[in-house]
Amino acid sequence: MFRTFFAWWRRGGRPPLAHLQVILYTRRGCHLCETAQDQIERARRREGFALQTIDVDTDPQLVALYGEQVPVITVNGKLRFRGGVNAVLLKRLLVAERRRGSKS
Repeated sequence: MFRTFFAWWRRGGRPPLAHLQVILYTRRGCHLCETAQDQIERARRREGFALQTIDVDTDPQLVALYGEQVPVITVNGKLRFRGGVNAVLLKRLLVAERRRGSKS
């Protein structure tokens, strides 16, 4: 119960962005991937979106698609970040998604 309250409180009383499906494509031993995961995880805790992490080395198609360009972040299937996360652009994306969700 307290965990739910604090999650709500961190979002400033706003409902979570549950409609967002964020996928972080990564690989083991990648320091840029670790940094991106920390950034995305902090945003996820604050905003309440779904986050899935996929190791590209588990699938040859993903290796061919993303190669050495990890981390790669997609939001609802659209590629948003490659090689790292720009904190300013991430914030703008989340604000835009919140506005879009409030109009629905």
